[in-house]
Amino acid sequence: MNQAPFEHLDVDTLAGWLADQAPLTLVDIRDPLSFSQGHIPGSRHLDNTSVAALLEEAPRERPLVVVCYHGNSSQQAAAWLGGQGYERVYSLDGGFTDWAARHPERVAC
Repeated sequence: MNQAPFEHLDVDTLAGWLADQAPLTLVDIRDPLSFSQGHIPGSRHLDNTSVAALLEEAPRERPLVVVCYHGNSSQQAAAWLGGQGYERVYSLDGGFTDWAARHPERVAC
């Protein structure tokens, strides 16, 4: 049985998971400047230089949520990460832009 390498996740579901302090790994693939200017609390910046550390450190059984600008490029990254053995990978629909618009009080700098 083939399983999709990732699933779509809506902002409200992620907000609920974070409010419940559900164990998950949250990665943001936007450029470093955008990440430094605002990101979802608890997320880590992910790029070509930090991906090896993520693959070493992040438990494969923990849900992994990928965030980008608008929810498009995170799908490719989520599919790739799903192929690296992560059991539950999600791409955040609407990306950080939607998160910041709907939860401006939950943006870290």
